Amino acid sequence: MSIRLSILGLLLEEDMHPYEIRIRMKDRFLDHKGKFRIGSLYYAVDQLAKQEHIVAVETISSNSRPDKTIYQITDKGKEYFQKLLLDKFKDIEPLYHPMYIALAFASKGDQVKIASLLRDRVKEVEHQVNLYYQVYSEHQGTVPRSVLHLMAGQYEHAMTELKWLRRLLADAEAGRLGEMEFSPLLEEDE
Repeated sequence: MSIRLSILGLLLEEDMHPYEIRIRMKDRFLDHKGKFRIGSLYYAVDQLAKQEHIVAVETISSNSRPDKTIYQITDKGKEYFQKLLLDKFKDIEPLYHPMYIALAFASKGDQVKIASLLRDRVKEVEHQVNLYYQVYSEHQGTVPRSVLHLMAGQYEHAMTELKWLRRLLADAEAGRLGEMEFSPLLEEDE
């Protein structure tokens, strides 16, 4: 449903053809934020049109390219957008991280190699933190406040991941991933 929400949200901004929608989705990283494949866009547009949430308003013909159909959101589509939007605010997904399953068995792994991979991961996340902060800073006063919340959230999540990865890296470098003796990891444990 994230792809439908994205399509309808973009069509609320202006009428456009699917290729324009695709470009805007990629520019705004909506495919990453919404966990959908950009390739399913055309199918979703067709389905939204069949369900009368959007309507074709113009077809642009060209000798050298396929026809471009421009779509507009309908009143029914605006209602559906509101439903999808509110459903996303209610949606609760369990937190998943690809490293969680590996951490369950990390005590049995080569901690030197794990530490090496974690060092690379820390560098990547440091880059993300800097990028997210830069994007947030550059968009102040140019995007709606809700979008600033999105950008601030990305930055804060990346900062939290960076703190977690650095703590994990320190234990891997010290060869402590297999230790059974308790020592606090969280500040409140101290």
